[in-house]
Amino acid sequence: MHPRMMGRMYPIQRPSSSEFIPVRQLHYHVHCWGTPSPALPPLVLLHGWMDVGASYQFVVDALSAAFTPGRLIIAPDWRGFGLTKTVAQDSFWFPDYLADLDGLLDHYAPGQPVDLVGHSMGGNVAMMYAGVRPERVRRLINLEGFGMPATKPTQAAGRYAQWMDELKLVHRGTIALKTYPNSAGVAQRLMKNNPRLSQDKADWLAPHWAQPNAQGQWEILGDAAHKIVNANLYQVDELLAIYQRITAPTLVIEASINQMAQWWQDRYSIAEFHERLKHVPQMSQATVTDAGHMLHHDQPQQVAVLIEGFVSSSF
Repeated sequence: MHPRMMGRMYPIQRPSSSEFIPVRQLHYHVHCWGTPSPALPPLVLLHGWMDVGASYQFVVDALSAAFTPGRLIIAPDWRGFGLTKTVAQDSFWFPDYLADLDGLLDHYAPGQPVDLVGHSMGGNVAMMYAGVRPERVRRLINLEGFGMPATKPTQAAGRYAQWMDELKLVHRGTIALKTYPNSAGVAQRLMKNNPRLSQDKADWLAPHWAQPNAQGQWEILGDAAHKIVNANLYQVDELLAIYQRITAPTLVIEASINQMAQWWQDRYSIAEFHERLKHVPQMSQATVTDAGHMLHHDQPQQVAVLIEGFVSSSF
């Protein structure tokens, strides 16, 4: 970090510890706050695509002093993101996130249900996991985890062909992540991605989101293979059957500035997502004001209040 940037650095309130634990032949990196207690379930925070576990620091800092004592809070880096390295992996499969989460909970909460929070891709993982392993989730919170557009069987052949074509591009080095000259350049990229992200938070996130390589260029801590299309079509009928198995009270939190039309045009809408949510047995919804998709960065205080209130409620 350049000395000029240090004065603007976000002042963390609750420092995390960093652990590496064995999960499915990987050394999984996990940010940890607090200490485990049999009296309080762990709070598990799952990040989204091209993000890292450290992204939750602002929300953890915003939690109240009454909520955190005696509670373990963890935020892992998914495989191929942050400091959870993979070896020679040229494609990523969604079911691996479910199995990785299962292994993480075996380590941090054996025999104890957890309070599970997920953002974006992490929200999709959390929703599916809560239906596949309903006994392991006490409370479920989905932050902008909308899922994907519905597909048709006629798309399968083209999808497999696209996947194979993109695999070749990865091996040729054609699909890669951009590098930056320094940490300040990474911070600028973060603020370009999210114009609501303040300079101090961007400066703090930058060295968690990227690191310098042997040539001195800052590389994003994400495997380029994550950019490859999924070989398997998204099966909405399977998803809805899984949703129906969720037993945990579920809170779906959306940002006031919805970006789905920007991402999907007419292929998938917020109204269609809301129709899918009707299959979740105990579901409530909330909105974070003056926020976009990265609502845990834009309004961490609002997100913290919603998480804390929902987790602490009796149903």
